[in-house]
Amino acid sequence: MIRALTGLSTRNPWKVIALWSVLGILLTVLSQALLYRVTQSQSGDFLPAKYDSAAALKVAEERFGVKPDANAVTVLVARADGKPLTGPDHRRVGELAERLGHRRVQMPAPKEDGPPSFLAEDHSQTPGVSPAMVAPDRSFELLSVQLTGNSTDPGMHDLYRAFRDRAKADFAEAGMRTGFTGGLADLVDTAEAEETTQKVVGIVMVGLIVLINILVFRSVLAAFVPLLAVVIVGGAAAGAVVGLAMLTGITLDPSTPSMISVVLIGIGVDYFLFLLFRFREQLRARPDLAPRAVAAEVSARVGTAITSAALTIVAAFATLGVATFGQFRVLGPAIAVSVLVMLLASLTLMPALLAVTGRKMFWPSRSLKREPRPGAAARAGDLVARRPFAAVLACVALLGALATGLAGIRMDFGQTSGAHDTPAAATSTEISRALPAGVSDPATVYVTAEDGRALTAEALDALPKALAGVKGVGQVGRTTLNGDRTAARIDLYLTADTQSQQARDLVSGPVRATVAAHTPAGLEAHVGGTAAIFADISTAVDHDLKIVFPVAAVLIALILLALLRSLLAPAVLMVAVGLGFAATLGASALFFQHLLGKPGVNFVLPLVLFLFVVALGTDYNILISDRIREEMERPGPARAAVARAVRHTAPAIATAGIVLAASFGSLAVNAAPSTQQIGFATALGIVLSAFVLSIVLVPALAALLGRGMWWPFRPGRDGGRHQAGPQASESHYEGASAR
Repeated sequence: MIRALTGLSTRNPWKVIALWSVLGILLTVLSQALLYRVTQSQSGDFLPAKYDSAAALKVAEERFGVKPDANAVTVLVARADGKPLTGPDHRRVGELAERLGHRRVQMPAPKEDGPPSFLAEDHSQTPGVSPAMVAPDRSFELLSVQLTGNSTDPGMHDLYRAFRDRAKADFAEAGMRTGFTGGLADLVDTAEAEETTQKVVGIVMVGLIVLINILVFRSVLAAFVPLLAVVIVGGAAAGAVVGLAMLTGITLDPSTPSMISVVLIGIGVDYFLFLLFRFREQLRARPDLAPRAVAAEVSARVGTAITSAALTIVAAFATLGVATFGQFRVLGPAIAVSVLVMLLASLTLMPALLAVTGRKMFWPSRSLKREPRPGAAARAGDLVARRPFAAVLACVALLGALATGLAGIRMDFGQTSGAHDTPAAATSTEISRALPAGVSDPATVYVTAEDGRALTAEALDALPKALAGVKGVGQVGRTTLNGDRTAARIDLYLTADTQSQQARDLVSGPVRATVAAHTPAGLEAHVGGTAAIFADISTAVDHDLKIVFPVAAVLIALILLALLRSLLAPAVLMVAVGLGFAATLGASALFFQHLLGKPGVNFVLPLVLFLFVVALGTDYNILISDRIREEMERPGPARAAVARAVRHTAPAIATAGIVLAASFGSLAVNAAPSTQQIGFATALGIVLSAFVLSIVLVPALAALLGRGMWWPFRPGRDGGRHQAGPQASESHYEGASAR
């Protein structure tokens, strides 16, 4: 199958390139236009219905008309001269609030670089505006504003800016100043604060990939063609994911598109580099063979390793489909589909590009016309082959030292950025000086009758009184009944930040215990809000980790068994990547939790690291293992085969590792702590996988075990009957470069 695909592509390269180009451009446009129609940003909606906060969300939607995509914005209104608000001031604030709540906010004119007008979504709406609270010292009054839509959609950001600017102008005419905070306000202000940084990081990342390729290949085409190909395929993959989401009705988490982009850039360039290094090697070895024939042979050979590597990633991420937390359940299949698209491109588009460019791919370098000198990779291969036991001890000591950070590791569920001094952050700080920290994001208790009977505030009077006595609850709002009096709502304003561990412990412990103890018989109560949602997410994540880890490990092991046709070699690779995972997570805890003093590592980090470091790190192990086996099929000592495998493969692994680490490392400059940690930790894990596991540890273990590593089959026992394709002579291997 692999040989048939690569052969077809190298025989009809221009047709394949044209097809991928059309698909890539078309699907890119469609994905950009429709992306925000298949994503939603409310974390609580990803929880199964059995969780208490999910049940509270359902009551809020069904009984109080709260929309699933509602975004609360808190508006602070104060006198411009700093004096306390007077009675007339409060009346004026109420009048202006009523006017804002009856005036439709129109979407700004579409941007030139935005989606086509017929695909653009119109978010124009009349906001819900109502008075919320007055500071005890009457220094300000708070208004609650509801805007409906996907909070990550740039269109919603434009709508919020239009509302913000109008409200500022209206209150400024009345001699008052305003401040805005809350989820949507924080998102917009943070995006504006880091817009320049993100652009610079994107340019630097692309420049770094191009620079690395230029330094390695001394070629213009080899520097730009892989990146261009990956951009085209990435657009096609994004379109495929969005299309499948629309067809199946699945909603994606907002982080999914950025994760897909980073993964595809990383593995796409990696796979192209694997092909380029082997293509250059074979062009040197067979100058008499037509470049198109070399491209077909190389693509078929390397395509086997690439297919196994890609299927490893697909299997790892597909296991997320069994998770209970919906954010994981949709992320896994989405990335799996994207990787399958990249795999198809690796077996069709990339071989076609090699066939079309031939030796021109490496112009103006003259490296194809001479035998290069042995380099660092050759020396590394010789050292590992000569002293494998010392190499294993050094690797285990390094990885073990980093893994010590696992002692006392804690999970952090905080979502606020805190990376910029934004207007939204300043407004939040001003509010918290006079009111409980959770005033703009209360925890909420919803009460319903099991038999559907009408409720009264007096019948529930004991519940808010009991909640007021809970330590950590700064204020309890009045009991509010819905229209038909079948449900009641009680807001709790916590003294702790609603996204802090303290708030989660408070809501999941004393608050829920008090609600359970003081809810009248025959009534049902649920606790919702941000703190409650993240407390339940913590429980769901703990449950999912216990399922996903072993299932993914078993699937990866099965793929390695099928590829390597050995029982011992897969065990060696699984042990190696297990050490790499422990070292990476431990190092992340040492850096963020112990060195920087963070509350802990982000709750999704263990799972993301397991999937990325184990799955992507296995890519490099598969590549080196496949080459070791190929070299051991030739006659001669096993350690000499290991040295040759490292000499030829280490440059590709090192280059690919740097590119992939740079791709993930670009996330480390993001304002969100969770994204920063994922970027830093994954980049570190990729570096360890490439430079420690694949170039040193796995080859050293292979040198120690010899051909017994492939038990029950032992390559090369027949005296070298299975030569590795068109690899020329021993002299070629001994003189090949590490470059």
